[in-house]
Amino acid sequence: MTSPLDWSRPDDPDNPVNWPNWKRYFHIVPPAIISFTATLGASIYTPSYPIVQEKFNTSSTVALLPQSLYVLALGFGPLIAAPLSETYGRYIVYAVTTPLAAVFTVGAGFSQNIQTLCVMRFFAGMAFSPSLAIGTGSVGDLTVPERRAAPSALYIMTPFLGPAFGPVLGSLVTVKMSWRWTQWTLIFFAILSMIVLAFSQETYKASILSKRARRQNIPLPPGPPTSTKMRRFFTITLVRPLHMLFSEPIVGFFSLYTGFNFSVVFAFMAAYPFIFRSVYNFSTIPSGLVFLAVGLGGALAVPTVLLCDHYFYQPRVRESKLSGKGGVVAPEHRLYPAMAACFGVPIALFWFGWTAKPEISWWSPVVASIPFAWGNSTIFISATAYLLDTYQALYGASAMAANALVRYLLGAALPLFTLQMYKGLGIEWATSLLGFISVTCIPIPWVLFFYGPSIRSRSGYETIKVPE
Repeated sequence: MTSPLDWSRPDDPDNPVNWPNWKRYFHIVPPAIISFTATLGASIYTPSYPIVQEKFNTSSTVALLPQSLYVLALGFGPLIAAPLSETYGRYIVYAVTTPLAAVFTVGAGFSQNIQTLCVMRFFAGMAFSPSLAIGTGSVGDLTVPERRAAPSALYIMTPFLGPAFGPVLGSLVTVKMSWRWTQWTLIFFAILSMIVLAFSQETYKASILSKRARRQNIPLPPGPPTSTKMRRFFTITLVRPLHMLFSEPIVGFFSLYTGFNFSVVFAFMAAYPFIFRSVYNFSTIPSGLVFLAVGLGGALAVPTVLLCDHYFYQPRVRESKLSGKGGVVAPEHRLYPAMAACFGVPIALFWFGWTAKPEISWWSPVVASIPFAWGNSTIFISATAYLLDTYQALYGASAMAANALVRYLLGAALPLFTLQMYKGLGIEWATSLLGFISVTCIPIPWVLFFYGPSIRSRSGYETIKVPE
C-alpha cells in the first residue's frame, strides 16, 4: 500500500514535476520576481547615499549603513525561512514575507532620520530574503535533475539582474524625483510578485501530500507534540544551515567563493560612482548606467550554462539511461561552467583596475565589467545546481541558506570600507587586491570536480546516490 506521504505513482498529477511545462515555469516566476526585488533593493539605494549623507548630516560610512544592513538582512532571513519552508511549505513563506517587506519598504521611504532608515531597511531586507534561499528549492520541487539546467539558470539570473538595474533606476529616481523613491519603487515590484503569487500554489512535496491526505480523510502518521516540534526547529533545523556551513566542505568552500564574488559586486556599487566621477567626470545618471554592463555580463551566463548542459551534462544523462542507471548523473558534471568562469573574474578585475585611467577611454573599464559579471553569475549558477543536485530537496534549501548567509555577510561588510580602500590604495591596486583573492579561488571548482565524489561519501547528510 502506498504511503500517504509519498506519491501514488510515478505520473502522479499532484507531483509538480508532472505538471505541464507552462505551469511549472509559471511557478518559477513568483520567487524570481521576489528575488529580483530583493537584490534590486540592495543596489537601488546606492546612488542616493550622498544625498542621504547631506540630508541627515552623517559621514559617508554611516550613509552607506542602510545598504549594508539591508544586505546583511538578506543573509539572515534565509536561516529562518529555509527550515520553515521545509516544515510548512514554500507558498506560505512567500505569501507572508513579501507583504511584510512592502510595509517595511514604505516605512523606509518615509524615514525622517538615519536611525529609522537603517532599521526599516534591515527588516525590509530580512522579509524580502527568503526567496533567495528557498527559490532554488522551488526549482528543485518543479524539475528533475536532468531537466533542471534551463529553469535554474533563468531563475538564478534574476538576483544578478537586481544589482545591475538597481543603480540605473536609483540614479534616475534620485535625480528626477527624490531619494525616497529609491525605496518606494520597490513596492511596485512587490505588488507584482504578490499578484502572480495569488495564482500559484504549493510545490513542496511534504506539504502537498499532507494536505491531500487531510482532504481525502486519510489518517497521517502521528506527529511529535508541539513542544518537540519547537525544540526540533530551534535546535536542529534552525542550526542546520550553520552546521552544514562548517561541517560540509562542499557547502563551506562554495559559500566562501560565491560570497567573495557577491561582496565584490556590492563593493562596486560604492566604487563605480567614485571611479567614474573622479576619473571620467561622470554625473549621477551616467554613473548608474555603467551598471548595465554588469547586467549584460550576468545575462550571458545563461547561454553559457545551457551550452554546457547540452554538450556535457545531457550526454551523460542519456548514457546513464542506456546503461540502466535511471538517468542519475554525478553532480560534479554541473561544475563545467564554473571551471571555465573561474578564470573570467580575476582577468576582468585586473583589466578593470589597470585601464580605469583618464588617458584610456571609459569604454575599457565598462567592457571589463562584462566578463566579471559573466564569471560571477556563471559560477553562482553552477554552484547552485551542484549544491541542489548534491543535497536534493531534503537539505538543498538549508545548503542554500548557508550559502546566502556567507554571501550577504561579506556583501554587507566590504562596501563599508570600499571607498577608504580605493582612496588609500588607488584604483589599480585596490582592484588588483580583489583580483589576487579571486585567483586563490580558482582551484575550488576544479578540486570539487575531481574529489567531490570522495567528499560526498563522507557527508553527514543524505546526498545523491549515484549508481556505480
